[in-house]
Amino acid sequence: MWEFWRRHKRKVYVTLGFFGSGYLFYKLYDARRSRLNDLEKQCVVERENDELIKAQIQAHFESVQGISDSTTLPHVMDLLDCRLAENLDLTQLTKRLIQGKGQPNTLSTSEKLELWDKLKILSFTKMILTLWSMTMLSLYIKVQVNILGRHLYIDTARGLGSSHILDEAELIDRNDEQQFLACADYLSNHGLLALISYTEAAASEVLKGAQLKDFFSLSSLHEFIIQILDTLLSKGSPHHWVSYLMPDDAGAYKLVASSGTIGSDIARATKYELLMAETLAVVSSAEFGNIVDISLRALVSMMLEDLISEFGGGDLVSGMPLAKLLPRIARMSELLLQESNRNKYIQNIQTIPEVELFFTLLYSSTPTS
Repeated sequence: MWEFWRRHKRKVYVTLGFFGSGYLFYKLYDARRSRLNDLEKQCVVERENDELIKAQIQAHFESVQGISDSTTLPHVMDLLDCRLAENLDLTQLTKRLIQGKGQPNTLSTSEKLELWDKLKILSFTKMILTLWSMTMLSLYIKVQVNILGRHLYIDTARGLGSSHILDEAELIDRNDEQQFLACADYLSNHGLLALISYTEAAASEVLKGAQLKDFFSLSSLHEFIIQILDTLLSKGSPHHWVSYLMPDDAGAYKLVASSGTIGSDIARATKYELLMAETLAVVSSAEFGNIVDISLRALVSMMLEDLISEFGGGDLVSGMPLAKLLPRIARMSELLLQESNRNKYIQNIQTIPEVELFFTLLYSSTPTS
């Protein structure tokens, strides 16, 4: 036995070494394979988690968008229509002119001219104001929805523990969300009177040389409308019109807009105030001003096409006296706000390529608080 061991011990050691190394390599391979399997399972779980996040975000965002389209926007447009009817009622002016025509002695020539001039200014004022307000509110509400959507994305990701999204902002509760969306009423309830005054001043400035007997063609009417809009937007300080859309006492958003930083005051701000801060930053930007301009110009062309189809275009294309055109101008303000839940003007705004791109970028890059 000893002789056998002496002669074969080298072979035994080699064999044991070989099998030992093989066993060691097997254990190392098995451990590595187990780690890879664990990593694969973890990746699968993360992918499933991310898909769940995306599904919940999309569902919540579509819910907010649906509420905005079906409830918020129609409500805001109906309220705007009511406020315009209350503050820019032209029926009394029209009645006095009709009465003066039927009873020549009731109005002097100067009184008639004064009434006609007032009717001229207010007819354009109402039409321009309706067009501007409808455009601004539809874009403003879409900004709100996209900012909410971005915050909901972050909040949902945090709630599900996504490894890709790190943020320490507080979750948006329903009260903050409702208070934020309710600010869309600010223009109709608070900013409209000042806006009427500014719009009337802009219309007076542009139309001061226009006489009732002057002939207006489609192109000249288009030019006058654009001039009034440009005058309205250029009056006052840059982005002064933002004050018609948003309250000036929302607190923290002023600090964000002026400093661009988040200090201790901002850290103590409510979620509502921070949402307002982001909204102010967006609607005060040059990019937003650009899509406002593009949208207004597109809607002016669309409105004039409807003016032709609604009242017959032969006379307007060749030209008609301003006095004959004024009732049609006044009527257009009512047509602009018809069927607010299916308003074709608002739908047209949302399909403008520049507007679509703007809101796509906004949703993906809205700053977080």
